[in-house]
Amino acid sequence: MPNVVGVRFKQARRVYYFDPTNIELHVGDWVVVESARGQSLAQVVIAPDQVLASEVTEPLKPVLRKATQEDVERASDIELKEREALLKASELIREMNLPMKMVAAEINLEANHATLFFRSEERVDFRELVRRLGIVLKMRVELRQTGPRDAAKMLGGIGRCGRTLCCATFLSELTPVSIRMAKEQNLPLNPAKISGVCGRLLCCLAFEVETYKALKNKMPSLGQVVGTAEGNAVVVETNPLREAVMVERQDKTRVELPVAELKPREQVEGQPSEEPQPVAVAAVETQKRHRNRRKKKKSAAMRAATQGQSIQTPGVTAQQAAPPVGVPPTPPEWVTGGQPTGTA
Repeated sequence: MPNVVGVRFKQARRVYYFDPTNIELHVGDWVVVESARGQSLAQVVIAPDQVLASEVTEPLKPVLRKATQEDVERASDIELKEREALLKASELIREMNLPMKMVAAEINLEANHATLFFRSEERVDFRELVRRLGIVLKMRVELRQTGPRDAAKMLGGIGRCGRTLCCATFLSELTPVSIRMAKEQNLPLNPAKISGVCGRLLCCLAFEVETYKALKNKMPSLGQVVGTAEGNAVVVETNPLREAVMVERQDKTRVELPVAELKPREQVEGQPSEEPQPVAVAAVETQKRHRNRRKKKKSAAMRAATQGQSIQTPGVTAQQAAPPVGVPPTPPEWVTGGQPTGTA
């Protein structure tokens, strides 16, 4: 393994690799390193004998020294200067009437370079603000626009679970989160319930999605006919964490059964081989057909919007698509449960 040490400048931030230069370092030690913004104080989080060679892909800068008591005291004074820089920047923003909001400030150990992070919903011309901040702070100033997830990571806070935010505690990098992960875990698709303080999807949705996928692969799908001790039944609900399913019997009663007690349909004795499907199966299949139909219409509309063409269902004219005046439209198949409707 290479002689490399991993350090972190802030809690739950990205890990950077440096050359220890024959300095004996251990996890938890504070060091002074040379970064792109000058000298900075960092904490060792990965010991030299724990870094894989495949993780090091660029020339390494050396560790300057172990942090002394003077360096620690200087870092405390820098934190006060960062708060003052945020206040002065906020005052200038209000004075200049700029559509932006300050999030955090970082100043290097030499106090000659300041990086300020801000939020804005639109593009902002902040050149005059940088010039005035440089005069007030008497150091080089750099402004960076950040997104809502990165802003929540810098500010921290309490999540809906009552604990400190994962992104500000232990998540070094923010992984993409999709609505499909919430669907995979049978969560309500209500934005107020699956969104974090940043307004985006909860990061914890990605923690257990692979476990749910593995459990669901061992379970029957919705609408599948399975065998039980009382005969054939159809699966109407699944509970991956309990490894149980809700089935509907022939007498329309529902019961929750463990997956281990289910049997293949053909192994149930006394049941005809060509058993008619229950109404629940027909309802599930009808929902799938309507869902596929809506997807096709949506994709056709998107293609027409990009090509500037009009959408018309093949084989259906305008007179056929709309019912005559005074005649109620025919209800869809799922309203009648898949059964044909008769006239009175």
